[in-house]
Amino acid sequence: MIVNFSIQNYGSIKDTICLSFEATDSKDLEEYYVIPVELSNGKSIRLLKLGLIYGANASGKTTILKSLNFLRRTILKPLDKKDSKFNFEPFLLDNTSSSQPTSFALEFIQNKVKYLYEIQLTKYAVISEKLYIYNPSKSLVYERATNLEKQLTSISLGNKISLKKEFLNSLEANTLWNNTVLGGFQKTNIDFNELHEVTRWFKDNLLPIITPKTNLFSYISSRIETKEINKNNVVSLLKKADFNISDILIEETTRILNQDVLRQLFLLSDIKNEEDTLDETKKTYPVKEKRILLQHHIGNDSYSLKYEQESAGTQRYYQFCGLLDLLIRKNKILPIDEVESSLHPDLLKYFLLTFLTNSKHSQLILTTHFREFLLEKDIFRNDMIWFTERKEDSSTDLYSLDDFNTSVIRNTSSVYNAYKIGKLGATPNLGDYYIELEE
Repeated sequence: MIVNFSIQNYGSIKDTICLSFEATDSKDLEEYYVIPVELSNGKSIRLLKLGLIYGANASGKTTILKSLNFLRRTILKPLDKKDSKFNFEPFLLDNTSSSQPTSFALEFIQNKVKYLYEIQLTKYAVISEKLYIYNPSKSLVYERATNLEKQLTSISLGNKISLKKEFLNSLEANTLWNNTVLGGFQKTNIDFNELHEVTRWFKDNLLPIITPKTNLFSYISSRIETKEINKNNVVSLLKKADFNISDILIEETTRILNQDVLRQLFLLSDIKNEEDTLDETKKTYPVKEKRILLQHHIGNDSYSLKYEQESAGTQRYYQFCGLLDLLIRKNKILPIDEVESSLHPDLLKYFLLTFLTNSKHSQLILTTHFREFLLEKDIFRNDMIWFTERKEDSSTDLYSLDDFNTSVIRNTSSVYNAYKIGKLGATPNLGDYYIELEE
């Protein structure tokens, strides 16, 4: 699970901001929101399952999720050429930030052990990188430095880390100056338990960002077929959400495609004998396809609709039910941007409460404009509500609802009303409705 995530000089973020999942001392809704994690060093930590980020458009909500996704991609998909550039922009709205490095710090738990990963990079190179382990106390695993003039990377190990010299040389040789050490490690065949655990966390636990444009249909359906996602659980979740869906059917069909279509779909590579593609007697080829049907039970009758025939909301929630099954049964961290997209407010609330009630080790990081959630103070904690606001220099500021003292938010106050009228910030500063148009 994530403990803290800090960002500096990335996109709209200029000064360091920190998104924390450490629960406060509040016991409100403890069993639903807080996971007590026992660490291998005998200590324990209380972590939140959910972080919900509010803010006006262009205030930086999405940037926070994108930065976490960028870090994940940088580690798991290292660049393969030393002259390749990282695909991101630093803060561009002043005269200094564009020439300064971008920084990330991520504190997380893997197999009951806490790690702290820190990295500084430009668009061209990783400047510095450190990994710490808390076992039992904080100690260095490795520290990396890059000589930009010589384009060389040096890696030094902590006092408690033992690694053969030839293994360290191999790790340095595989770590390009625009690769992370974790990325370089994936190119080697060396035994380094701490690096193995950390890269496995990024690969197995941290999922890619989901945006309103992300189509998860293939991802969910393929995992239903392989049983990584439990089909019966998805059907049960759809039933409980009042979609009147009684089953998910996987139907295999055969399409007959001609050579022109095959060329467009890049399928000719599957035809081993190139002469066959020119054979006049073989102008068409059968291609097997699978499609998903959602079965609706109405009265005593059942009707099956193709997935494509369902409404946008039904399609979205089918995908979300697959995600819920993963989040409830496994240990996953999932960032979703504009989680309310295509969902009715009651359905979104149901999704959140289902996750909170049933998940044991997973985390959701969500951005939203769904203010109505703030109407019901008995179903959320102050420490899981966050706000982004655009500062005077147009950079992003991030703060928690828990940061406000009782003069702003009292126990009896309506957080919804306070947010709506601007007492909490993070709302657009709109002008009047009159516009003088030029002729």
